[in-house]
Amino acid sequence: MAQRYVRVKTTQGHIHYGLLQLSHSVQVFDAPPWLQGQPTDLELQPDTYQILAPCSPSKIVAVGKNYVDHAAEMGTPVPEEPLLFFKPPSAIIPAGGAIRYPQQSERVDYEGELALVIGQLCSSCTPEQAHGKIWGYTIANDVTARDLQKRDNQWARAKGFDTFCPLGPWIVRELSPAAQLQTFVNDSDRPVQSSEIDRMVFSPDFLVSYISQIMTLIPGDVILTGTPQGVGPLQIGDRVRIEIEGIGSLENTVVSSQ
Repeated sequence: MAQRYVRVKTTQGHIHYGLLQLSHSVQVFDAPPWLQGQPTDLELQPDTYQILAPCSPSKIVAVGKNYVDHAAEMGTPVPEEPLLFFKPPSAIIPAGGAIRYPQQSERVDYEGELALVIGQLCSSCTPEQAHGKIWGYTIANDVTARDLQKRDNQWARAKGFDTFCPLGPWIVRELSPAAQLQTFVNDSDRPVQSSEIDRMVFSPDFLVSYISQIMTLIPGDVILTGTPQGVGPLQIGDRVRIEIEGIGSLENTVVSSQ
């Protein structure tokens, strides 16, 4: 099993980065691992912490329509260049956190995605240089108020509600280019989304390079790489689980915002 890097909060309210052990204890680091954090003598036992989202980014840059089949199901062509938008860091929730269904929307969709975590300052990088700037990989759900996305001329409202970016539960350093991404709703064993991540139109290395030509990426920043075909609506009470082979699973429940 790949090493799993986590961010946790203790029962005393202290936040730490660390390495999750097979025993579910956490070996605490003295800094985020992408900032050369090193293991300390502190080890947290399983009942003394809760897992948070695995990083606290300055920005989340997301990519739209990065799978051919998803662009087709949205009734649009594949973009000639990556289609970028932001999700605010305030949208992040951890695995197990509740997705709040906003009163303003009547259609909220799941979108399972691979997320990249930046480990080094990245500005005007080539794709070859960009590969070394990706510190690791985690799972994201780009929750979207689909009706508001169609109504507005831009996507900030539809993508930006609090709780609309489940992220985690941990980061791994390596990932197979052909890893399977699948999304499940409730107790069904049939995925509503299923695709190999190498079916992206624009690869992770290309995306990091492209974005770095526009804005500087700093350690801890997150890039959402797009969702495959099969997006669909969520209802209050639903549980949505996104699995990526080699990482694990991210599960969240939908609740009323009232």
